[in-house]
Amino acid sequence: MNPSISRFRATPLSLSLSLSLSLNPMASNDVHSHRDEENGGATCIATTDTQNSSNHRSDCKKYEIIDIDIRSEFSHHDRDVARINNGSFGSCPSSVIESQQCYQLRFLQQPDDFYFNHLKPSILRSRQAIKTLIKADHVDEISIIDNATTAAAIVLQHVKWSFFESKFNPGDTAVMLHYAYGAVKKSVEAYVTRAGGHVIEVKMPFPIASNDEIITAFRNALELGKSDNRKVRLAVIDHITSMPTVVIPVKELVKMCREEGVDHIFVDAAHAIGSIEVDVKEIGADFYTSNLHKWLFCPPSIAFLHCRNPEVANLHHPVVSHEYGNGLAIESSWIGTRDYSAQLVVPEALEFVNRFEGGLDGIIKWNHQKVVEMAEMLVKAWGTNLGSPPEMCSSMAMVGLPPSLEITSDSDALKLRSHLRDCFRVEVPIYYRQPKDGEVNPVTGYARISHQIYNTFDDYYRFRDAVSNLVNCRFTCKLFQD
Repeated sequence: MNPSISRFRATPLSLSLSLSLSLNPMASNDVHSHRDEENGGATCIATTDTQNSSNHRSDCKKYEIIDIDIRSEFSHHDRDVARINNGSFGSCPSSVIESQQCYQLRFLQQPDDFYFNHLKPSILRSRQAIKTLIKADHVDEISIIDNATTAAAIVLQHVKWSFFESKFNPGDTAVMLHYAYGAVKKSVEAYVTRAGGHVIEVKMPFPIASNDEIITAFRNALELGKSDNRKVRLAVIDHITSMPTVVIPVKELVKMCREEGVDHIFVDAAHAIGSIEVDVKEIGADFYTSNLHKWLFCPPSIAFLHCRNPEVANLHHPVVSHEYGNGLAIESSWIGTRDYSAQLVVPEALEFVNRFEGGLDGIIKWNHQKVVEMAEMLVKAWGTNLGSPPEMCSSMAMVGLPPSLEITSDSDALKLRSHLRDCFRVEVPIYYRQPKDGEVNPVTGYARISHQIYNTFDDYYRFRDAVSNLVNCRFTCKLFQD
């Protein structure tokens, strides 16, 4: 059991369905076939009233699932859809949704009592859980916010003021990956560029073959950022890029930034927590953010922002409320009347995770193994290639689509995504890769597939057969233009 999260186990549980740390092929087939049964396994739910003065959950009923039935936990999913896009919006089990609804009702029943007596202690409880999960030193380093995009706004707003207050010089640079998330790029434009900073994008190849390609490209960008007597004031580094998806050697890049004297290092790890191991002390960035509603089974929307030195950073939430000036963690805990329930159920999400053998580590290994297995099955069926080696995949992988589909633009990719969703009931993002000069019959379209514990083999077979059907019918994206 992962010692960093075993403390959140409420009671020992007898499991009929578990993820084996050995992850042998026979075990994986057994689990998938179990989940494909019409009625699933037996589910026993014990309901008890719990009294706990420290976390104020006395009014909430606690559900302990003795036999985990994944199908029932995700029965709210449309069973007629091959949902292989967990990376975009995540997923939340029914037991966590029930806990969230309990908090929502308690606020509506008596808002004054909830606000004055329960909200902040409950948020602190979630912050403490996150602190343990990411191996931070102190809970003061953890702020809970809506999503990683909010975290980017907080950090980049701080950088903006450094320009406005003449701590940074006009023309000083910010370095970020070319494949940074679109909203983060817009935030850099909104805060850093408008304040007088110069932005350098790290050009990365795709498909990518090794970490060395990323490290070399990043080093070259830092050198460019220091040219003409400028200073690199900010580095924005993805831990897992969104599209195309690749696990970035973040520790090596952070170390490089330290050696080059970069002022602020911000790691955008929107997809990380619940998908790969996260140790913020080992990574060593100034700021690190990740969403909990993507891969950690929390409802939307909740993320954390880890600040290595909160007493020095002087960060502020973009929404100024009555808590302004009390530190980012407190400012973020109240930004006006809104639904905070998603931020309160982190311990319940971890209880769900810990019902699996190996806890979060077991789920991470399981999802990685299965997404690689499914990705390799698809490229074999279509005669294409992966976008990166398996070791550079997390719980997501890039799968090359047949060249005969003739994906020639971002618009084609978006329309093909809609076509697969509307006509074949397959939800999967599509990425357009511009071919290089001289390439013959290039793979220009890649699908980003995800694997979460609710997925079955049939989800990926449906995707395989849908694409094969399009190829056999001589479908091309030119038809979208007719």
